[in-house]
Amino acid sequence: MRRYAAVTPHSLAQQLTELVDRRHPGSHPSRVALDAPGWIELEPLTEALRTGLQALGRPVGLVRARDFYRDASLRFEHGRTDVESFYAGWLDLGALRREVLSPLARAEGACYLPALRDEATNRASRASPAPLPAQGVLLVCGELLLGAGLSFDLTVHLALSRAARKRQVPQDRRWTLPAFDRYDIDVDPVGLADVVIRYDDPRHPAVSVR
Repeated sequence: MRRYAAVTPHSLAQQLTELVDRRHPGSHPSRVALDAPGWIELEPLTEALRTGLQALGRPVGLVRARDFYRDASLRFEHGRTDVESFYAGWLDLGALRREVLSPLARAEGACYLPALRDEATNRASRASPAPLPAQGVLLVCGELLLGAGLSFDLTVHLALSRAARKRQVPQDRRWTLPAFDRYDIDVDPVGLADVVIRYDDPRHPAVSVR
């Protein structure tokens, strides 16, 4: 059973910044997963983390998992609202490993690809590889990131109860709700993540650190 401590949004960012800095592997850039349903607005948190980490001398990179989705012909092979495809087949795990996570496991730091494909246009992003030194931190933001064999040095899961998901999900994403129910059962991200943030009410988060 995890124990949670209530925090303010501001202190949440401070606590995560200190934790990421403290748990940096040292030998290579720290690869940090921020795992949350796609409709959660993560930008305020990621920007606060970026600012805080840079103040500690940690260069920060950012990758959005949606920029590593498979080609639309594969994602939508069974329709645009097929739950099974969304759950197991939208994210190009091989590309994320090959272009981002594996290169940054090198001791001297390396370059990673910030984006593979534009989700909206389905075209190659033409992004140039970005360098990240060994003391750097890469934030990988996305949904359903845990339990897929991706190598992270720290995993942070923003957890919403089933009822909160139903309340908060935009109408055009309601069809994805069964995938998150299945994720809770199959993967148990609350049990798996290093850090869990209870986020039913973003104004009043609570944190559990393992």
